[in-house]
Amino acid sequence: MTEDFTSSAKGRVFYGWFALAGVMLVICIVGGAFTNSFAVLLPIISSEFEWSRGAVALALSLGILAFGLPSPLYGIFVDRFGPRFTIILGNALAALGLAGVYLVQEVWHLYFLYILTGLGGGFGGYIACTTVVNNWFIRKRSLALGIFTACAGLGGFIFPPMTTALIDAIGWRDTWLVLAGLILIVAVLIGGVILVRNKPEDMGLLPDNMPADAIVEAETKEIRSGTDEERAGWHIKQVLKQPTAWLIGGLAAANAFTMGLMMTHQIAYVQDIGFKAMTAATTVSVTSVFSITGSLLFGTLGLRYKVRYLASAAFVIQLIGLAILLSTRELGLIYIYAACQGLSNGALITALPTFVGAYYRRDRYAQVLGVVFPFQIVTNAISMTVAGIIYDATTAYTAAFAIAAVFSFSGIIIAFVTRRPKPASSEAI
Repeated sequence: MTEDFTSSAKGRVFYGWFALAGVMLVICIVGGAFTNSFAVLLPIISSEFEWSRGAVALALSLGILAFGLPSPLYGIFVDRFGPRFTIILGNALAALGLAGVYLVQEVWHLYFLYILTGLGGGFGGYIACTTVVNNWFIRKRSLALGIFTACAGLGGFIFPPMTTALIDAIGWRDTWLVLAGLILIVAVLIGGVILVRNKPEDMGLLPDNMPADAIVEAETKEIRSGTDEERAGWHIKQVLKQPTAWLIGGLAAANAFTMGLMMTHQIAYVQDIGFKAMTAATTVSVTSVFSITGSLLFGTLGLRYKVRYLASAAFVIQLIGLAILLSTRELGLIYIYAACQGLSNGALITALPTFVGAYYRRDRYAQVLGVVFPFQIVTNAISMTVAGIIYDATTAYTAAFAIAAVFSFSGIIIAFVTRRPKPASSEAI
């Protein structure tokens, strides 16, 4: 049995790396087209229809809510139909939503289409893609997930300048058709249909190309941990009675508010203070590049230093970046802000699952993450609209950025005081 599995792959590159490449294409293209391009289009659509920026930004807020809040349902579909099916169907739906923006005439059209895009992107996005990675890798799972996560930032690097160039060349309506086409061709066809496979057993392989007995040993090692009494002490109801999970949720919310606000309105702000559209777009690219660096750096330093210290330091960097942006009109310093924003965002995005993984047992990881993840989604969505409303009322972003700074400062405190919870005994439950 072992020979049948291993010999089929002997002398060839393990197919799991191709499956990983497929989901990397999905997360890069769909994320870039769905969220990063919106920041470029926001001031253009606002000017075209004379809609307020708050009204336009609400579309992305609704899309992100549709992307994240139904996550438990997405997981059920992935388990039942397999991740490859949901990647193909979900992202085809997302492409349909973006293509429909070509026909927008009323603001509610934009809302409906971005909700549709968010539902499709969520259905065929993060949960499905990480399921593929988990199916194909056990020993190298962390490496594969690290590569996958870092690739998500590439969308922010590629799409803002590319979308700006497309708008200049063919107009904003046709640009939406190009973005939808990229999702269909690159994410759905190449990523989903050609490269992604649900699990190695479907191809006569095993995870990591390991022998069957090694698979049993690895899986047993992951499952075997703790006594029955210790497991009972980590019952989800007892977990929620302690402050740690809620503090982690507060940390995620603090970063999500600042990150969502800045990534949505950063381009518009830089244009407002006198820079050209392409220059403004490149600031988002700088942020995205340093976000990748921040994720990798946080993961590396996390092997040696406590997570709460690293998260606090990341919030300090975020606060420094905001202070620079609020006090300068120099392009060089604006790029320094963008670098600070990227480093902190990348680190803090990595911090959320790292906190949960470091502070809770593996058999409670998904449930705890399911509790804290909505904090991030809801706060991120609210921040985008709040900033737009403040701008419409004051014709400036100063107050909105000041509120973001308050969230960043609160994040420093929350991260620093967050401690590992103590499991209660089974008798206490």
